[in-house]
Amino acid sequence: MTKTSIIILGGGFAGISAAMYLDKTLARRADIEVTLINRENFILFTPMLHEVAAGDLYPGDIVNPIRRILHHVKFVQAEVQAVDLSARRVRCLGGLARLEFEFEFDHLLLTLGSETNFFGLPGVSEWAVTMKSLFDAAMLRNRVLALLEEATLQSDSATRRRLLTFVTAGGGFAGAETTGALNDFVREVVRYYPDLSEELVRVVIVHPGDFLLPELGEELGNYAERKLRERKVEVIKGVRVASYDGSLVTMTDVKSIPASTLIWTAGVKPSPVIAPLPGQKERGRLLVNEFLSVPGVTGLWAAGDCAAVPDSKTRGFHPPTAQHGLREGVVVAKNIEAAILGHPLKPFIFTTLGQLATIGRRTGVALVFGIKFSGFVAWFLWRTVYLMKLPRLPKKLRVMVGWTLDLFFARDIEQMLTLRDVEALSDLAGRIRARAARQTSTARASMPEAVVHDQLK
Repeated sequence: MTKTSIIILGGGFAGISAAMYLDKTLARRADIEVTLINRENFILFTPMLHEVAAGDLYPGDIVNPIRRILHHVKFVQAEVQAVDLSARRVRCLGGLARLEFEFEFDHLLLTLGSETNFFGLPGVSEWAVTMKSLFDAAMLRNRVLALLEEATLQSDSATRRRLLTFVTAGGGFAGAETTGALNDFVREVVRYYPDLSEELVRVVIVHPGDFLLPELGEELGNYAERKLRERKVEVIKGVRVASYDGSLVTMTDVKSIPASTLIWTAGVKPSPVIAPLPGQKERGRLLVNEFLSVPGVTGLWAAGDCAAVPDSKTRGFHPPTAQHGLREGVVVAKNIEAAILGHPLKPFIFTTLGQLATIGRRTGVALVFGIKFSGFVAWFLWRTVYLMKLPRLPKKLRVMVGWTLDLFFARDIEQMLTLRDVEALSDLAGRIRARAARQTSTARASMPEAVVHDQLK
């Protein structure tokens, strides 16, 4: 029996919500196969990344294994390399050995999300710390602790100050939340280092706009700035980071800040898989119609950060946020189902419910249904809303326990991953890839020439 193949590329909010809907519907049918392909075998709850970076939560608290969420949708852990629309195939690489394989599709849903955009600035991609993945958040926490340990070994005050200076580029949600959480973390744990003082700690946020958190408006942005300044965070507005060499952050006004850490949250761009695809682009995102399908290409759909979804109310585009991605995923899954069953498609219509951000020390800002909140109420609202949105009950309970313990006990200051561990893992991965390459070479050498040529082709 010939099966209709539905491939979902990407396991973010849009991809996983689409897969969860299809898991309960089309994926149960014997004549349809639904496959989700993602780089990781888990879904990451990105709104809580800054809490991992600050040691409020453990990395495992904000991830959920995809194989436990999906029961009828096939899951493949691999990295998407290219999409061939003419052959209707997806090329992927998987495993430590980087094995290459392909999937055929009848319907393809692109939910590949976005990646960090460094805008080609000198040294930034090589030296800056990003906040896009679980590894980024965990390594930022380990980096802070490593720098504190290194600062105790230095006798020069200027060197110590450079080691304990943390600069964040970008004053949007990711930048403001990360800066607030990091500032609390560093200033709380520095007291466990008798050779150091809090006066050596310097936390800076650089934002090109006139006020922080522009998505929430000037009033809440100014409130966030005022609270951060009260907690000794330096806020520099109206300029951008121009370059970074690992020890000196240079800005567009030619001023510079000696710093061993630059946290880059100043821009994202769609997955590079999107660029070569046919169709109109909107700032790199694939333009779709109101049904979330790509005009002119049968069976091609897109949602989430990699898609430019038109908003009929504003005549613009829906913002690439989690609440939009979750709902886009459900609508596009329903439309794929409707296309297969011959039913009419439904347009995506949604209005932002609200946006929330924390800025450290049980303080937050929120705009919900047009009503503005700030302070403890906004912080409590943030935790309540995102706890409800966190998938699966076991994870909710673990986060609740972590937050409760945080009220009574100090943060842990152990390094979970050291440089020696990273080097050992890198060496192990290198040995595995080398062995896989030797095995592949040996296997090809033992094949007839025609078979080898056919496999390479």
